Amino acid sequence: MDIEAHQSNTWEGFVDWRNRPALKGHHGGMAAASFVLAVEILENLAFLANASNLVLYLSRFMHFSPSSAATTVTNFMGTAFLLALLGGFLADAFFTTYSIYLISAGIEFMGLLILTIQAQIPSLKPSTCASVKSFFSHCQEVDEWERVMLFLGLYLVALGVGGIKGSLPPHGAQQFDESTPQGRKQRSEFFNYFIFCLSCGALIAVTWVVWIEDNKGWQWGFGTATVTILVSIPLFLVGSPFYRSKVPTGSPITTMLKVLVAAICNSIKPRNSNNAIMSMNTIETNEGNKENTTNKNISTQTESLKFLNRALKHNPSHPNLQCTIKQVEDVKIVIRILPIFMSAIMLNCCLAQLSTFSVQQAATMNTKLGSFKIPPASLPVFPVLFIMILAPVYNHILTPCFRKLTKTEMGITHLQRIGTGLVLSILAMAVAALVEIKRKNVAIQSGLVDSIHKPLPITFLWVALQYLFLGSADLFTLAGMMEFFFTEAPSGMRSLATALSWASLAMGYYLSSVLVTVVNGVTSKYRHGSPWLSGANLNHYYLERFYWFLCILSALNFLHYLFWASRYKYISTSFHT
Repeated sequence: MDIEAHQSNTWEGFVDWRNRPALKGHHGGMAAASFVLAVEILENLAFLANASNLVLYLSRFMHFSPSSAATTVTNFMGTAFLLALLGGFLADAFFTTYSIYLISAGIEFMGLLILTIQAQIPSLKPSTCASVKSFFSHCQEVDEWERVMLFLGLYLVALGVGGIKGSLPPHGAQQFDESTPQGRKQRSEFFNYFIFCLSCGALIAVTWVVWIEDNKGWQWGFGTATVTILVSIPLFLVGSPFYRSKVPTGSPITTMLKVLVAAICNSIKPRNSNNAIMSMNTIETNEGNKENTTNKNISTQTESLKFLNRALKHNPSHPNLQCTIKQVEDVKIVIRILPIFMSAIMLNCCLAQLSTFSVQQAATMNTKLGSFKIPPASLPVFPVLFIMILAPVYNHILTPCFRKLTKTEMGITHLQRIGTGLVLSILAMAVAALVEIKRKNVAIQSGLVDSIHKPLPITFLWVALQYLFLGSADLFTLAGMMEFFFTEAPSGMRSLATALSWASLAMGYYLSSVLVTVVNGVTSKYRHGSPWLSGANLNHYYLERFYWFLCILSALNFLHYLFWASRYKYISTSFHT
């Protein structure tokens, strides 16, 4: 009886920070998730404190050209977000989300420390230009050793950020009991407030830290980020007695490959062999009643992706390839959510412009508000503030209204949230193109087209319009994707699936770099060697055409999204109760 009582008082499949069984009423819940939310503020502050202003650091202090600096930033941020897949994979397969966060935070600290040292010591970076007028023509270029140190620091930061992004959101989401409506609602609120806390960190980063970088020096900016990520580690550890962590269940990649290989091998087997498909009753007996009761959503074969059902055949020549119904269904779930992941890439390509060309646009404009001069890299304060206002409004006002209208537990579906964000991204790129046309017209009328350093007589608040639209799109899409991937993915793949949200950001940044390269390559052929996005002077760019191009691609992407979203059938029950 004591053993049964102990088992009923523990969370099955979860452990505490000492790898002991997690206890109900002691581990998990909103109290544990609150530590995760607080840590996210510091983590995102450390990351965005430098990422938001990095394009100006590379161009003004490391003497990269505007397009080269933009490409370097998008590659760095793309790598950081793509490495979230590695963090999610390790958390699912070998370590807990708790361990992955601590390891990743240590790696990010090392990278930031290297960047701080380089920014502090003059001999580790190019010398300053002799005069302002010769900024891009006679400045000393970064040498090989300086470049190695720069990229070593950047990509250690990227590795650490990736591990944190892949482990921290699922670690917070694991704290809630999804078997109850209250637990599912709290988990949904967690994802909304995760975005809110992410924005809180971003707000401090793009205001206070950017001001420090522009007025006190980059060594102070990097140093602030270094101290911040260091402080986040003990703060995370304080919550250790309250956390519960999912026990790693082995590599989800191995399961996926096994099902795919088995399906392919069995598809080329002669039909007259003895490899008949095993009956449902036989497989249920092999898997055990326990598995069927704990995976209620995967009790029968689905009608889609029937090719994978061939993995259920018994193949005497390859007995190790025998797959269970649960394994096949898990792979089907992952394949069905991949088109949604692909649809978010274009939106994140648009978001990449916020930390590259949009910052450079603002740098050419009048950034004064009264007597106070706003650093161009502080422009993200507009979408950040809007997200911080909209997130609580959405959580406490809009969601209850949607629940009353739709009679469902979650209000509007995750896919509807994602679709709303995609529409807003289309509008954002149209607005960005119109603002750039206005900016260039002012440059022509004021005779400052060939000027690099004199600000144009137009306020930078015009650029804030595209930030507002893209910030709103980010709130709807990122929060929707994170919850969608976490709730729909198989239990053993949830960290990896949640990391897909960050991976779509990575793909978006990489796509931005590719599009810049392709557009320059194509346009240079018919503009006599003068591409759209090349040179030291942004006024000579055809940036508005590039924005219109992104607007068209975003519209086509939305049609692609509608095709898959309208055919998707939810695995979770949140939208049907």
